[in-house]
Formats: sequence, C-alpha cells, structure tokens
Amino acid sequence: MKLGKVELCHFLQLIALFLYFSGMSQAELPRSRSKPYFQSGRSRTKRSWVWNQFFVLEEYMGSDPLYVGKLHSDVDKGDGSIKYILSGEGASSIFIIDENTGDIHATKRLDREEQAYYTLRAQALDRLTNKPVEPESEFVIKIQDINDNEPKFLDGPYTAGVPEMSPVGTSVVQVTATDADDPTYGNSARVVYSILQGQPYFSVEPKTGVIKTALPNMDREAKDQYLLVIQAKDMVGQNGGLSGTTSVTVTLTDVNDNPPRFPRRSYQYNVPESLPVASVVARIKAADADIGVNAEMEYKIVDGDGLGIFKISADKDTQEGIITIQKELDFEAKTSYTLRIEAANRDADPRFLSLGPFSDTTTVKIIVEDVDEPPVFSSPLYPMEVSEATQVGNIIGTVAAHDPDSSNSPVRYSIDRNTDLERYFNIDANSGVITTAKSLDRETNAVHNITVLAMESQNPSQVGRGYVAITILDINDNAPEFAMDYETTVCENAQPGQVIQKISAVDKDEPSNGHQFYFSLTTDTTNNHNFSLKDNKDNTASILTRRNGFRRQEQSIYYLPIFIVDSGSPSLSSTNTLTIRVCDCDADGVAQTCNAEAYVLPAGLSTGALIAILACVLTLLVLILLIVTMRRRKKEPLIFDEERDIRENIVRYDDEGGGEEDTEAFDMAALRNLNVIRDNKTRRDVTPEIQFLSRPTFKSIPDNVIFREFIWERLKEADVDPGAPPYDSLQTYAFEGNGSVAESLSSLDSISSNSDQNYDYLSDWGPRFKRLADMYGNGQETLYS
Repeated sequence: MKLGKVELCHFLQLIALFLYFSGMSQAELPRSRSKPYFQSGRSRTKRSWVWNQFFVLEEYMGSDPLYVGKLHSDVDKGDGSIKYILSGEGASSIFIIDENTGDIHATKRLDREEQAYYTLRAQALDRLTNKPVEPESEFVIKIQDINDNEPKFLDGPYTAGVPEMSPVGTSVVQVTATDADDPTYGNSARVVYSILQGQPYFSVEPKTGVIKTALPNMDREAKDQYLLVIQAKDMVGQNGGLSGTTSVTVTLTDVNDNPPRFPRRSYQYNVPESLPVASVVARIKAADADIGVNAEMEYKIVDGDGLGIFKISADKDTQEGIITIQKELDFEAKTSYTLRIEAANRDADPRFLSLGPFSDTTTVKIIVEDVDEPPVFSSPLYPMEVSEATQVGNIIGTVAAHDPDSSNSPVRYSIDRNTDLERYFNIDANSGVITTAKSLDRETNAVHNITVLAMESQNPSQVGRGYVAITILDINDNAPEFAMDYETTVCENAQPGQVIQKISAVDKDEPSNGHQFYFSLTTDTTNNHNFSLKDNKDNTASILTRRNGFRRQEQSIYYLPIFIVDSGSPSLSSTNTLTIRVCDCDADGVAQTCNAEAYVLPAGLSTGALIAILACVLTLLVLILLIVTMRRRKKEPLIFDEERDIRENIVRYDDEGGGEEDTEAFDMAALRNLNVIRDNKTRRDVTPEIQFLSRPTFKSIPDNVIFREFIWERLKEADVDPGAPPYDSLQTYAFEGNGSVAESLSSLDSISSNSDQNYDYLSDWGPRFKRLADMYGNGQETLYS
C-alpha cells in the first residue's frame, strides 16, 4: 500500500502526537531489584517502590478519565493481596486510583492557571490485614501547561500625547500585555507587539511595547489626534499563537509653529468726534492657528499720525487688539488718522524662527465724523473780583464762548439760576458781560460760584457750560462790637485798681493787615469815680475799680459805656455798654449773691423759697378745680330724658365711671314692650351720626324670628347709641316675645289689657285676694270710674 506525500505527513503527525501524550501521561514505577531484608535488633526495611513526578496536560476535554500514571510495589505479586490507596489534594474528587492495579486517573478538567500542581500520598496495604506493606510516600502531580490564554492589556485603552513636529523615534507611550500561561515552559507566555492601525505615523517596539513616532513634522493644525490599535501575540508571534489588542489615542500637543497673520491688509472705521475719551474705536484680530499660550498676542502702534491720540491693547480672552481714544477728537482740527499696527506672539519658539517672522502688520484708517457740538468757552473757569461796595449794574467781567463747528453759529449767554438763586448777577445775552443785579455783602457770601450757559442761536439744544467764581472784596462797613455778652461783677469788698473784667472786640470785616481795635470810655463817663478802662494795645482792654466800698443796698447795678474804634479806612466805631453787678463775695473773691432784695427778706426765706411755696399753692388750687369739675360732670346725665322712669334701672358694676351709685346709664322701661315707641335721645357731648327708626309692632311673626329681629335691632341701636359706654358690655333684655297665650303676667300691664279673662273666681279665694278681685273682677269699672 502506497501513501501520498500529504497522507504520509498527516500520518506522521498523528504518530508524533500519540507518542507525545503517551510518553508524558504514562509513567510506570520501575521495580527495585533489591529485596526487603530484616535485621535482628535494629532492623530497617528498605523502600522497595519509588516513582518519579507525574505530569498531566491541562484542559483535557475527553469523555473518559485521563490516565495519569501507575503505582506498583515489588511486594505486589499480582495475586490481589495488595491494594493501593490515595490521599492528599484532590484525592477521590479529582484523582482516583484502582486499588488493584494502582492506575491513577483524573476525572475532571484541570487548569494550570487555577492550580499548577497537586501533592498526594500513596500507600500499599495488605488486603487481609489492612496493614501497610510499604511506608507511605508523597508524590506530586504537576499540570502541564498548554497555550490556552491570550495576552491581555490590563491598563488599556491608553491615551497619550506628543508634541507636534516631533522628530522620528520620539517616544510616545509604552503598552504592556500579560499572558497567564506558564512563562517557564515553552513559548506560551512569550509576547511580541505589533501595530495594526496607526501606520505610517507611529511604530511599536516588538519586545518592549514602546510606541514611537514614525514620521517627521506631524502638524497638529492638519490633524491633532490619531487612533492606534496595538496587538500582543504569544508564541513569539508564530502561527497558532493567541493574541490580544488594545487602542491607544495619541493627541498632538500644540507648539508655537505658526506666526500670527492679519486676514486683511487694511481696515477703516468711522467714529464721531463726540466720542468720549477711553471709548473703544475698533477691534482687530490677527489669526493664529496655534492655541493656548502659543496664540497669545501683543499689539502695538508702530507708525502713523495718531500715536498720541489712540492706543491699542490686547484682550486676554479673545486675543483681539482693542483701539481706544486717549484724547478728544476734533473734526475741525483733523478729519482722519492712519495707524500701522503690529501683532506678534508673546512667546515665540526659537526652534521655528526659521519658518519666518512671528509677527504681522496691518493698516487702520480712522475717519472722524463731524457732529453738532455745543459752544465751547475759552476758559474752563473764570475767576472774577468785585468790591462789596460796587453799585448795582456795574460790570464785573466777561465770558466768551464760540461754536466749534464749521458753521460757527452765534452764541447766546444766560446764567443758570440754580447757581444764583438770589439773582445777584445778570449777563448780557449777546456779549457775555456779567453785571451786578443786587447789592453785595461779603459778610453774607464771600464767594459766588455761578454757571454760565452758552447755547447756539440756530440750535438751542446745544448748550455749553462755563464756570465763574466771583470773589467779593471786603470794605470796612461793619463797626466793632463786644466779642461776647459779658457778665461782669464787682465785689463789695473790692479794692481800688482791681481788674474786674477783660474785654475784647470782634469785627465782621476782614482787613488785609488784620484787625486793630482801640478802647476808651465815652466822654460823659470819663470822670466817673467808680470804674476806669485800660487799653492793653492787643485788641483787649481791662476794666478796673477806682474806689472801694460798693454796697448793694445803695446801688446794685452799674452801666459802663465803652467806645470801640477799628483801624479801617475810614474807621468805624461803636459804643457798647458793660453791665456790672455788685455782689457779696467770699474771702477768695467768689460771688455768692448779687441780689439787693436779699437784705429786706425775712431771715430763712429766700426768693426761691417763696416762689416754690407759691407754685405749690397754685398746683393745689388747680387740682381742687379739676376734682370739682369731674364730680359735677358725673352727676349730670349724658342723655336728655324729660320722662325719666326711676322705678326700674340697671345697676352697672366694674365701671370706671360713676360706680355703683350711677343708676342712670340704662333705661329698661323701653325694653319691656316692643310696641312702645322709643324716642331717640341725644347725648350732650356726642352728635349721633345715624338715626334708626323704630320697627313696627310684631303681630303674627314666629317666635324665633321675633327674637332674632329684636336682638338685631338692639345690636344696631347699641352700635350707634351715643350714650353707650366706650367699651364692650353685657346688656340684658327682659323680653318674652309677642303672641304668648298668657300675655304678660305683670300687674302693671294687666290693668290696661283688653283681655276677656274672667277673674270673678278671685273673690272666692278669701280676703287675701280681695284686692285683686276688686281690680280684675266685675267691679273694676266702678273702681276706676
């Protein structure tokens, strides 16, 4: 029988596999040639059976138990007298032994990654005596590894970054895969790495898993992110090996490799000339493909005719160049400005300077638009001076304003009267001449700050404002006077030449050289024998006594006229009277009393004591009058009632008014019968606002309606009653309603009733009821006839 090459190859492979598994899984215990021997006394039985380590392949998927090995002892003669037992890890549960032959089998699938080896113990026993014929021995069953686990990336997926424009071979990240197979046996755990996706931009080291750049000049602005797929394969990458994959996201980080560029070579903006200082004129931006700090800009004006008028700064958030005004614009002075602006990166990378300058320039033209501006004063502030003695209508000064527009419209002037409420000044509407309208007084107002308005004649809405400060110059128009109201005293025991008062003067004027006052006594008191005056030449004067022996009982008050002159031109003077009281003083010269009446008052009673006594008497009189008035008021009724019924009254308690004796508060007679017409009474001290008419007599109305109507009527009457107390009170009404069968039982009401009741039987009740029989019997007509 001849076989082809293919069939022969398959046949040889099957033989090789059979021999491999047979040689690895079957192990027979070699016999020991030595026999057991015994030694007298001390004897040692030599072990007569040994075996090597057993091996078994993992992941056996067959239906029959997997043969592991065979145990055999030289003692076993094959007659069945020896039996084998197995103990230890997995005995009976995983591994079983044929007690007759010693064959060991595995009954379950084994996984080396779960447990790599099992330690068991074997023993040969005499079947009859069940005693060991050999010492117990320990052996190991080791699980033979097969390639049943693929490599795994425990840390995947990965993310990494690498700067753009990096050279070839720049390390990006290292990936690591692990294989659970036995690294010490075969190539099952030997892993190699390869890249499945991401070429030609990146490569990976097969043994280390380090990912590197494979192309130069990778540009973030062209593509900023790459997705790589890395494979790890065991068996050193050979066919039949297991593999695992992971993804790696690589992001290119930015570097400053792009210079800024203006999208336009020139810009033009129109702004009104009235735009305030610091206002934004324009925003321009240079484009930069970079991001973050690599795109931060610096702007500056490098040329142009508006260097002092405008400035430019960078917006940190948007990286725009913001052009603002530094000075006011004037269309009449200049209608346009041209600026050359440069934009440059704040931080340039020297590695890329060879690509060109990292800056750019553009031209910005600013056109100033004319607007109708208000008149402008020639000076922001006009200081003026005028004497307070100037006449009304005199000229103080002139202000001037003009229309800055090319039309040069005429200007009219006026004063803002909010700044000149008293209307001290006027201004000529055409010329701007300011004159006085009232007399001025420096002492009232030394400086007048007024606002002058200038408006265009053609457009009155355009108003300019100028400020004028008018200082009033002083003249000597106020005479000097005492600096204060002096309270001067002289002791009765004063000695001649004693200073009793030092006086000074004030003047509302303010001369340029300061005040200088001169003091003297008037001519009619120069020769008086009581007091003298000494001018101290320092704007003060001293009053001295010229004699002693002042007596209050003779004269208690002296009036001393003093003449004061200032140094103005012309000088002004005034006469001021100093009042001097004579007082009784102690040894230290301190005044005790200055009243002359103290000598004629009785001993022990001063004027103050008499005043206090008089005040007490007046207070008592006032209290007595109040008490009498209140009592009289309580006795007068608050309601005029000509027919006062004093038989039935309600007595009020807990009343702050008249107490228990006040029985005139309520008249209960009107409550006895609804049919009685009640007169509205008027309170003396209160005018009633609402008057209610009495309700008609109830006839055939149900009792509950009658009582409800009755209570409601009394409630309304109490609400508007001017005689009602000003607090909540409880009122009791003796009302039984109408339509009662017995009618009223009151003897006072029965006499006037028209009842058909027969009361003759009262005569039969004895003498005690004789009076009632006479009143209600047949003889009542004769009784009242």
